[in-house]
Amino acid sequence: MIVGTVKEIKNHEYRVGLTPESVHELAAHGHRVLVETGAGEGIGAGDDLYVKAGAEIVATAAEIFATAEMVVKVKEPQPVERAMLRPGQILYTYLHLAPDPDQTRDLIASGATCIAYETVTDASGGLPLLKPMSQVAGRMAIQAGATALEKAHGGRGVLLGGVPGVLPAKVAVIGGGVVGFNAAQMAAGLGADVTILDRSPEVLEKLGMYFEARAKTRFSNKANLAECVADADLVIGAVLIPGAAAPKLVTADMLKTMKKGAVLVDVAIDQGGCFETSHATTHADPTYVVDGVVHYCVANMPGAVARTSTYALNNVTLPHALRIAELGWKEALRRDPHLRAGLNVWDGKVTYQAVAEDLGLPYTPAEEAVA
Repeated sequence: MIVGTVKEIKNHEYRVGLTPESVHELAAHGHRVLVETGAGEGIGAGDDLYVKAGAEIVATAAEIFATAEMVVKVKEPQPVERAMLRPGQILYTYLHLAPDPDQTRDLIASGATCIAYETVTDASGGLPLLKPMSQVAGRMAIQAGATALEKAHGGRGVLLGGVPGVLPAKVAVIGGGVVGFNAAQMAAGLGADVTILDRSPEVLEKLGMYFEARAKTRFSNKANLAECVADADLVIGAVLIPGAAAPKLVTADMLKTMKKGAVLVDVAIDQGGCFETSHATTHADPTYVVDGVVHYCVANMPGAVARTSTYALNNVTLPHALRIAELGWKEALRRDPHLRAGLNVWDGKVTYQAVAEDLGLPYTPAEEAVA
């Protein structure tokens, strides 16, 4: 199979779909790999490393889209990239379609076969291709929140861990999944006063056993959530409904109860955000203020630590890429129901139920695509 990867063009996105090591694996299995010149610069991988790994360097993304049977990316294709997709071509990347009707319409019109990292599952019901970026984003959320809390960045001027004789900052983490766990781990490690909210008794029990006295847990109902948000210096939104738009848990009215200069970090922004006042921002302009509360809503947080993120991502995406290249997408998805869960758009049809429901579009089961 001809596999290609392009230079990401989203604002301050430095990750790349394939590392030189991944290219080497694909080439060793007899596949032809095309890499856009400069695609790996953000992770410190020059064209020479890709050539040494067995890739062919091409001058433009247009050549990749025109030639490759499978395009491997990191972020959702931007409008200029979507216009270059063609019927039958495989797109393998993060998509986050539920809050993005424009992208969904373009992918439907393209006729491409679009496999989303974020909905591929595993035997335990987890999301293995989303997990490493959730780990990165959860940890980065605390870094970003700590910076935004500084007075020069619009925050309250509070140090997360405090100092002897001065209380630490109060951090509320909404959601106890991978993002929430990693955020809480970082915040607790810095000495903050951490509370984690979740609706699952099993999750709360596990978190309680892990953190013991280093973090508190509370059941996430409206009253507890409102109390924690009002009391917090930093709120981390770490809610995920696989493939679907995030619920708006923190309302605009709740903002009015918060401390001036408190900070919201919405890690769920890729799925539309879990704060009513959220809208996507970029690394170039990451924050804005509503009712005196600083909002950090960068939609590609892991892109800031591109080398760590790219290698963590390739560790989990490459095995599926190899399988698709070896077997073809239809046979690979037929054999593997967990990979089949990643199929979001095929032949002009939406094949992921949560996306279809959120956008009011007809739903075609992925099983029909591989039949």
